Amino acid sequence: MKLRLELFVESIEKSVEFYRNVLEFNAPKDTKANYIPVIKGDVVLGLGEMKNLPDFHPLKVSRNGQQVGLGVEIVLKVEDVYDVYNKVVGKGYPIQTDLAERPWGMIDFRIIDPDGYYLRITSSN
Repeated sequence: MKLRLELFVESIEKSVEFYRNVLEFNAPKDTKANYIPVIKGDVVLGLGEMKNLPDFHPLKVSRNGQQVGLGVEIVLKVEDVYDVYNKVVGKGYPIQTDLAERPWGMIDFRIIDPDGYYLRITSSN
């Protein structure tokens, strides 16, 4: 079994730019499609625009202050969290929670993608 997440976003172009340039996912050059998978290793994130969901869809975010991704933390386990952290900082992307060793033996940092999805980047100590 493999996991594939689908994230509904405001702008596919902006999201592809983030995942490609900040976290170094592979993505198609053409971002004019309604759905674009971004891939890194065994991780596949399918990006689709929120506006394309029907109004009755349970994941459709309305404009009344509803928060995207509420209650979900996307954990990306990497080989070298220090390397990823330094690359993200070097690109000037804001860090939500600084790099730290956790009581459960992992080292991680947290960022929020352009649509508000909460990402924890982690590796073993």
